[in-house]
Amino acid sequence: MAQFIRLPQTIRRAACTIPLRVSIATSATSTTRQFHSTSPAQKSHNPRWLSDVQARLKKCQGPDIAPQQVEKAKELSNYVQSHWLELLAGEEGYLTGKEWRGLDKHQVTWGDMDSMGHVNNVMYNKYAEAARVNFLRSFAAHSNPEHRQEWIDLMTPRSVGLILRSITTDFKFPMDYPDQTTVLHKLISPPNYDSDHILLEAVILSERHQRPAARCFEDIVVFNYKTAKKTPLKGFMVDELRKTYEKQEASKKECEDKIESIIKTVEQIEMSSA
Repeated sequence: MAQFIRLPQTIRRAACTIPLRVSIATSATSTTRQFHSTSPAQKSHNPRWLSDVQARLKKCQGPDIAPQQVEKAKELSNYVQSHWLELLAGEEGYLTGKEWRGLDKHQVTWGDMDSMGHVNNVMYNKYAEAARVNFLRSFAAHSNPEHRQEWIDLMTPRSVGLILRSITTDFKFPMDYPDQTTVLHKLISPPNYDSDHILLEAVILSERHQRPAARCFEDIVVFNYKTAKKTPLKGFMVDELRKTYEKQEASKKECEDKIESIIKTVEQIEMSSA
């Protein structure tokens, strides 16, 4: 079974951490264009659907609303509140099960903040780094025993490993203490059998604000430490990553349908309460 790491443990630098190149969202780099060109199409509904639904459901629980409708609104509100992360991240294609969470409700500490009173920009990349290692190591936990060690070795310089070529971070809002953050990764595109790199996107979610605090776009090279050259992913790794991408797409469709159902239910409650 793969051993997971959590901050603030020291991250092993050989494990896909060098070299680091951070681009702020306002920088129009070729890396940013590369990642954004492979990102999924824009969502069809309001991107602020979560806060919108929560506000509308709160209005549906007012003193002038019929008790039956208030009960329906409360029930739906409780569901949205307890499943907000699965819905919000799932609609973007992230797999949100516990086994897929690189960091799960990681505690933001006072020391993570800078003199301006919000989490230092560097910390977001550290959150993404720890989550990325855990995400990739999670494949070892459910892989065939014969391939388990090779998945684990990806995070080491023993043979075929991973090196971070670039990371672009888009900051969405300034997180601060106290808070908890959950960090998820997804494949931007499915690899093929001659792929010598992996493109990942990470979302760093604030548990307190129930919204993304930052997004990271990561270009990771597959590197053979014995020959000191780039090398294609191994076939069984490509197969597993492609299966994961298919799961992402299925999860995305499922969550989109759930969100549409939630929005329609809110509309029905509002109409009945009018």
